[in-house]
Amino acid sequence: MSIVVTGATGHLGRHVLEQLLDRVPADQVTAVVRTPEKAADLAERGVNIAVADYNAPETFDGLFAAGDKVLLISGNEFAKGRVEQHKVVIGAAKAAGVALLAYTSAPGSLTAALADDHRGTEEALTGSGVPYVLLRNGWYHENYTENLAPVLEHGAVVSAAGEGRVSSASRADYAAAAVAVLTGEGHENRTYELGGDEAWSFAEYAAEVGRQTGREIAYNAVSGEVMRDILAGSGMPAPFPEILAGVDASIAEGELVISSGDLSRLAGRPTTPFAEAVAAAVKG
Repeated sequence: MSIVVTGATGHLGRHVLEQLLDRVPADQVTAVVRTPEKAADLAERGVNIAVADYNAPETFDGLFAAGDKVLLISGNEFAKGRVEQHKVVIGAAKAAGVALLAYTSAPGSLTAALADDHRGTEEALTGSGVPYVLLRNGWYHENYTENLAPVLEHGAVVSAAGEGRVSSASRADYAAAAVAVLTGEGHENRTYELGGDEAWSFAEYAAEVGRQTGREIAYNAVSGEVMRDILAGSGMPAPFPEILAGVDASIAEGELVISSGDLSRLAGRPTTPFAEAVAAAVKG
């Protein structure tokens, strides 16, 4: 039996691997990657490396074994049909008879187009007969803290989220929940709504960046159309401006406020405060 993590060299996958290696022997962990060179350090630590691609179904043939626990980290290639990509993994997991397949989904409350592929994948997974866990991850701190440069350049946080609030958490927090599920028992066929302990507003985000930097940072609330234009003008490729503006609209409606407490319970600790993430980003 192995614990298998797809997308293992991605931002979330790396956190999952590091935390898994604190809990289980490396030879019981398999990292699924497209580019093995990116996983060379993991291989050196004794992690099994499997090379596979969501776009090449044959690469998943025989990859899983009966009794494996698998984490399917959602793909990020929006233009390539993510549901079909994910079905490749679900089908391979079913054929192998894995013990559990956990999927990193989106909050059940989210109606933005971003959630459509997740709902399609959830339907495929829950109907497959494979023991599953839906890890409905909320928004990441890093979606904002890794993009402070334009905030500092223009002295403003710009968003179409109005007065909406976000229960974000760090990637490490969400990874801790995934690791708890992969190494624990009794999670089969469960759905977890995951988000940070404290929700924040964009006005509070601007104020926090100002406090951390000693600068005056404004909050500029704009329309969804203006936000799409700003994002497109920054060079962001389609369809991301439309997707992110849609998420802002959902935030304005309160759809990314997650009050279940599932994340801190699974992680076994409070979630990382947003202010702490901002501070780390400001220090660089």
